[in-house]
Amino acid sequence: MSTPDPCPCGRPAAYADCCGRYHAGPLRLQAPDAEALMRSRYSAYVRELADYLQQTWHPSTRPAEPLHFEPGLRWLGLEVKRHRAIDAEHAEVAFVARSKLGGRAHRLAETGRFVREGGRWFYVDGDLG
Repeated sequence: MSTPDPCPCGRPAAYADCCGRYHAGPLRLQAPDAEALMRSRYSAYVRELADYLQQTWHPSTRPAEPLHFEPGLRWLGLEVKRHRAIDAEHAEVAFVARSKLGGRAHRLAETGRFVREGGRWFYVDGDLG
């Protein structure tokens, strides 16, 4: 019997039952809140799902160029520090994502801004630090 593939986002669930359900299937692109979207975007970076990342980025701030994944980059973990609903359509998620590239550890700390439009959550932008 094989063990389920753990979700990269850090929740104690199998990928298919966690972020994977927002990456594919009937719940694709339907994260229920900003934190779930942020976690699913982290997992999409780990799995190099450029289409998902583009489709969950708000059109007003979405990069025009295709996403580039750094060869050899390993994502090591995600810690959500805070999820704050500003109102029914806006939220912030503070998080730290750790990675390693070329033997050097990196830490990305950000407070991301999210908006819900047409019933879907989108990543808008964020402040580092």
